[in-house]
Amino acid sequence: MTGQTTVRTAVRVHGRSAQRRALRAMLDALPAHGGRLLLAGEPGLGRTTLLQWAARSFRAGPVLHLGPGPDANAHLTAGQLLDTLRAAAVAAPVLVCVDDAHRWDAPARTELARAARLLSTADRVGLLLSVASDRAVGPEFARLPVVHLDPLAPARAAALLDDLTDGVAAPAVREQLLAEAEGNPALLVALVRRLSPAELRGHRPLPSPLADAGVLAEAAGGVPTGPSAHARDLLLTVAAAGEASDGSDADADVGLVRDALRRLRPAPGHGPGLGPDPGLGPDPGAEPLPGQLVLAGDRLRFRSPLVRRTVHATAAADRRRAVHRALADALDGGGHRLTALLHRSWSLDGPAPAPASADRLAATAAAAAVPASHRLRATAYARAAELTADGARRAERYTAAAEQALLAGRPERARPLLAAARDRAAHDAVRGRAELLRGMTELRDGPVGDAHQSLLLAAALLTADDPAEAAAAALAAADAAWAAGDLPACLATLAPEPPLRAEHPSPGSDGPAAARTAAVVHDHRVGMRALLEGRLDRAGAPLGQVVRRSRTGDRPETLLRSAAAALLLGDVDAARSGGARALAAARQLGSDALVPQALEYLAYAELRAGRHPQARTHAEEGLRTALRAGQRNTAAHHRAVLALAASIEEEPDAVARHVAAALDTARRHGLAQAAALAQWAAARADLGRGRPFDAADRLGLLVLPGPGRGHFAVWRLAVPCFVEAAVLAGRDEDARRVLTDFADWAAFGADPQAAAQLARCHALLAPAEHADALYRHALDRHDEAGGDFERARTALLYGKWLRRRRRPREARGRLGTALAGFERCGAGVWAAQARDELRALGAAPRSPGAGAGTPARLGRLTPQQLRIARQVAEGATNREVALTLGVSTRTVDYHLRKVFAALGVRSRLELARMVGQAERAQEAQAAQDARRAGHQEKTGAQP
Repeated sequence: MTGQTTVRTAVRVHGRSAQRRALRAMLDALPAHGGRLLLAGEPGLGRTTLLQWAARSFRAGPVLHLGPGPDANAHLTAGQLLDTLRAAAVAAPVLVCVDDAHRWDAPARTELARAARLLSTADRVGLLLSVASDRAVGPEFARLPVVHLDPLAPARAAALLDDLTDGVAAPAVREQLLAEAEGNPALLVALVRRLSPAELRGHRPLPSPLADAGVLAEAAGGVPTGPSAHARDLLLTVAAAGEASDGSDADADVGLVRDALRRLRPAPGHGPGLGPDPGLGPDPGAEPLPGQLVLAGDRLRFRSPLVRRTVHATAAADRRRAVHRALADALDGGGHRLTALLHRSWSLDGPAPAPASADRLAATAAAAAVPASHRLRATAYARAAELTADGARRAERYTAAAEQALLAGRPERARPLLAAARDRAAHDAVRGRAELLRGMTELRDGPVGDAHQSLLLAAALLTADDPAEAAAAALAAADAAWAAGDLPACLATLAPEPPLRAEHPSPGSDGPAAARTAAVVHDHRVGMRALLEGRLDRAGAPLGQVVRRSRTGDRPETLLRSAAAALLLGDVDAARSGGARALAAARQLGSDALVPQALEYLAYAELRAGRHPQARTHAEEGLRTALRAGQRNTAAHHRAVLALAASIEEEPDAVARHVAAALDTARRHGLAQAAALAQWAAARADLGRGRPFDAADRLGLLVLPGPGRGHFAVWRLAVPCFVEAAVLAGRDEDARRVLTDFADWAAFGADPQAAAQLARCHALLAPAEHADALYRHALDRHDEAGGDFERARTALLYGKWLRRRRRPREARGRLGTALAGFERCGAGVWAAQARDELRALGAAPRSPGAGAGTPARLGRLTPQQLRIARQVAEGATNREVALTLGVSTRTVDYHLRKVFAALGVRSRLELARMVGQAERAQEAQAAQDARRAGHQEKTGAQP
């Protein structure tokens, strides 16, 4: 007896924030009006838990729990049920919870759904139902508003596991539990309950399979079945076909299923014939398709992944093997060699090793000429490892399976496979390959310090047998140190290596391609080290070679190196080209793991070029693909880019949201680069909204010399923002301290905007007799570099300077140019500054949505008074307003008294409310104008 782990029952709800918001909205509204919601999700996703949470959260009245009743023949009509509920809600609103409404019989479900539809908002009754979505939701519930439950995100599932186990699970066990559970909370609970404390802590081997028939049936709420033997065979055949699915849906081809069923059940006296297939043929006498399945075109799939796994695991072993044999026979000779071999291996009797079958599977999975996805190759390698007796070869095959799982964007599957490989005695080359994969997994989705150490170990293990792969591992270790902001570790990892020499290609490799990849790795390493050592003159040639060598390549890894080298050189056009080609190559090869990184480099290139909308588009897609591929570190970088893009727009909430999410991952995983970018974005948003003190405080931590200075590749990019904020905040000496380093950076030429930004910084700090020429010089350099946003910022600062020196005609021209530039690149918050400056000159630029939506009293203010009112409403002190506007504090005091008198307010709080109302009115007017314009465009009407 091994015993079981006692699972804590009082566990908080993890995730489900969107679902809880929907429930909370209904609960909060119940004192005023009624509502109804239908919770739908596959078994085990927590429908009952959410209903219980809603019941505990409701405080405005009683909570009723409805069930079908003991007498199946006694049904309340919809009218009787309504009368009962309305009577209960006379004194106070009432919440009615109906769990597992799909289990009610058909007449009862019909009356329940009819009562739900007849509820009026005046009834003050909240009806909350839950149904399982492993079958089609009954038509009687089709008109109810639905809240769907999805599997938990990896981070939420991990938090739930830590809650269940008090965090005592060994890391390898934890990874395997999370991979097996696939985000299903009930399955995770059942898996933990199955393990003994020794197994949970990693002191004893885990049972195999970890998710056996009993565990899956417990999580699924029982063993799924069909109404007939034919239906049960159909369910098992579709479930078995899904085990070797080439896609993410674990679906099956209808023709394959029909062929396998004919072989499985030959009709007596009719050879291999088959009677009517349930739901698959035109025969009107055929059984309907089992409710657990859905037919989409020529594909069949289960509605619930958990139910599919349960059907497969709970079937009788001999019947399951027979189904796999029938599928293998049906696939033979049809161009699906790897899938056929997999099914053939699953049809073998017993768990004993089968060397011949294992060798065929591994060889076929390794054959590039065999069409198969990375996901399918991973499954084949893993099955080959299970059938292999020799420990070293078994480890090699588990490692190959992990590599394919990573390429498929499934790190949660790769980690247990790498853990299985580690348990076997293996050659240094295999161990090195496993450490390389482990390090790459952590680099994308784990503490980058751990990734650095794994990659260094990989390089050491691979040196003797595969020097080229060892060099690639060392460069990846430098990437990890770069992400962590550890400059000494990065330099140590990039220590000088022997000159590149021609190597004999390894068996089965593409000789020229391998040689080109080795050359790219070598040049990137040399150039990166020279750049970090400050030998900028020696960095350009090798990094330029990386960019040039990749122009004729088509491997996504090499193209990604090209994009990274181009970014280091400041060649944003080459970076965009390399990133776009890497993206296309990764998609063509089905390398889901590389797509988020290609989009990351594309987003950075657009950001460096000042094309913020394009950067945002790439980062949004990159964030989605990174989260799908389980790459939280890459997702954090995309969130930082999104924060930087939003920082120039009028979206402070979006900036705060992306900054918080990026910093959350960055702090836990040691991502200094992502953290610095996110903090820069927050500071730039402050600067754009007229808060120079806050911006200077944030940016000072990033750019000022000292041990706390920000990431070595980011702080220079933030210097121009800091200088502007510091000058506005009266910290001129701090601004001057960073300009020497920034001048060296500008001279290197790695940032096309740096020379113009340097001239702008000098203009901000220069005396009046020199500032004019410096501003003009900065604008000339902007014309050479391109980029609307940075040029508009310089024009804005120049226009402000001209206005304060009473040169209104020149100021108006510069400010008008700045406004046009900001509007062209979507920099709404900076465009607002330009408009305020133009109003202060007596010009009246029309703001989007301005006019009809602005309260009349605000129209009484002068342009200068309106600017002061807006800044005070945002929380600025009189001194901060004075510094921002370039006037004295006494001038601000004078204008603020006039504002209070004109608007009839007595406090800064009242002023903030009035300005807020004006802004909301403007937004509403803008939305109305946009709808009207859209209608005119659609109908062809003329305004």
